[in-house]
Amino acid sequence: MEERSTDTLEKIQRTALEEFSEKGFLGASLRQIVKRAGVTTGAFYGYFSSKEALFASIVEPHAAALMGRFMEAQTSFSELPEAEQPNHMGMESSQCIHWMVDYICANREAVKLLLCRAEGTSYEHFVHNMVEVEVEYTLRYMDVLRRLGHEFPDLDGSLCHIIASGMFNGIFEIVVHDMPKEQAMRYVDQLRNFYTAGWLKLIGA
Repeated sequence: MEERSTDTLEKIQRTALEEFSEKGFLGASLRQIVKRAGVTTGAFYGYFSSKEALFASIVEPHAAALMGRFMEAQTSFSELPEAEQPNHMGMESSQCIHWMVDYICANREAVKLLLCRAEGTSYEHFVHNMVEVEVEYTLRYMDVLRRLGHEFPDLDGSLCHIIASGMFNGIFEIVVHDMPKEQAMRYVDQLRNFYTAGWLKLIGA
């Protein structure tokens, strides 16, 4: 009985993944998902309380993995002694981005739901939230540089947000366009080089 229940759960999620991928969260029909999965509406509600709960069951593990790894990179850098941070700038983020590309390429369908089909859910601002974290830690690092004696023009949070938003949306283009992994790795490395050079120019390094 337990095995059949697991099979039913997986069937519902597999069918929902297809429906959400085709129509997005807002356009997806719960009635159609139930019908295509071959279960009754009553059986469906034995597993999920709503369409959004079903969507979350598919994307939450991936949202948690991506945001968790990203936060780990941010905090590990910020916890370094301030004098050591300039020498480590970019190392943690490079490792994090390579990990993210690996992860995305291994979980393309579900990650695409998270990034491209989540309008109307609590996940629709996932990239924006990641950008906000990047901005927060970027401003912290600028304060560190000033304490270390570096002088550079004022760069406010709005400009940092624009730059970070461009970078993250560029990285996630690998999902939107289903790039092969080797190409995706090459592009994100080139993108990072581009943005790193831009930052160095802005802070006069």
